[in-house]
Amino acid sequence: MFPWLLLVFVFGLNFTLWGLIGLLRLIDDRFVRRHDRPDAAPGPRLLRDPDAPRTGPIGLEDVAVLMPAHNESVVLAASITAVQRLVPAGAVHVVSDGSTDDTVAIARRCGARVLATPGNLGKAGALQYAMRRFGLVRRYRAVLLLDADTQLDDGYFDAALPLFDDPAVVAVAGCARTHWSPDTMSHTGQLIVAHRERIYTMTQRLLKYGQTWRSLNATHIVPGFASLYRTEILPRIEMNPAGLVIEDFNMTFEVYRRRLGRVGFRLGAAATTQDPGTFRDYLKQTTRWSLGLWQTVRRHGLRPNLFSVSLGLTLLELVSSSLLFLLLPLLFVVLVVPELAPAAASLPGLSTVYATVHSYVRLETLAVGVLLPDYLTTLLVAALQRRPKYLLFLPFFVLLRVVDAAITLYTLPRAFVARSTGRWVSPTRRPPEPVDGPSTLDTAS
Repeated sequence: MFPWLLLVFVFGLNFTLWGLIGLLRLIDDRFVRRHDRPDAAPGPRLLRDPDAPRTGPIGLEDVAVLMPAHNESVVLAASITAVQRLVPAGAVHVVSDGSTDDTVAIARRCGARVLATPGNLGKAGALQYAMRRFGLVRRYRAVLLLDADTQLDDGYFDAALPLFDDPAVVAVAGCARTHWSPDTMSHTGQLIVAHRERIYTMTQRLLKYGQTWRSLNATHIVPGFASLYRTEILPRIEMNPAGLVIEDFNMTFEVYRRRLGRVGFRLGAAATTQDPGTFRDYLKQTTRWSLGLWQTVRRHGLRPNLFSVSLGLTLLELVSSSLLFLLLPLLFVVLVVPELAPAAASLPGLSTVYATVHSYVRLETLAVGVLLPDYLTTLLVAALQRRPKYLLFLPFFVLLRVVDAAITLYTLPRAFVARSTGRWVSPTRRPPEPVDGPSTLDTAS
């Protein structure tokens, strides 16, 4: 097997195709039609007179922040404080979903509007309950769904809101960055966070940026950690269907299936979120995310349109690359053992397996086709994020990709039999870095 065939499995035509489309989008945005398109040049979105009619461009006074929280006392205050620096007073709404800690008291002390659900409804149920009780669809033109462990970058709204100047854009996907705090994390936690940063960096630059181009718009996920929706479309979305473990895949599929509009995305609309710091939390969260994807695919199916073509290609390569990475340790053992212990090559059975595998795949093929691209990915991400410490974890990222592959294939059949309540248990949170200074907009609403 030639190394380039393995590259197809490791990176895939999907990344190549959308990466090239993303390059075309970059050229189009910056050089071809920069001054003619509403999504070409982000800029600050200032507050207007609150008594003025709510027409025209969506401004900060038109945005509600809705933060679902389940036992988030460790991180909640910092996240509320961070977003209050960017939006008018009274715009932050918190819904506590069956919390047993002091989540509600913390939210009230921070000045947020607060609701508590009648029992544990799950994240989607809590969002649905809060939107109705707070009257967000009636009172606001857009709503930001913000996880309780997530802090918006200062330029989030400056990058995101101008995308709504295009009336066809009905949702804006946030750009994820991971909370990197090596002083408060174990070595395992640092490895997990660095692995997630690699995923965020590559998928958002090579997939989502191309998938959300105005001319070809078909992304399979508007992540629920920090994303915006026009409120006018929310009544037309079935936000909390029975049996799904998470809501954000389903909400994205609903946008495309019901032909409600397009999804916008900019790298500048960024927010920092906490990824799991323990291997156990990582397994639970990754399993939940993977199961949620397959459940949503099961619910909506595939149809003859661009969204389904893009989704089908993504799923096909997800399965094929997962199979490759799951076989990788076995291939490595079969090829390495006879090299290290030549006598083992003559053992019954092993010699036949070795000869068969060796006729298709060799160690140098795995090195060039799998390990080298993975290492180059780490070098690129470490350079882009300016975190050279990521390089210390080079030998271990492949192992986590094997774990991810096993989870993908494990959850695929489960999606057709498992029924989920959507109830959640947040990963163990780390104390966030404090956000200093009062909100600059508290007196402007």
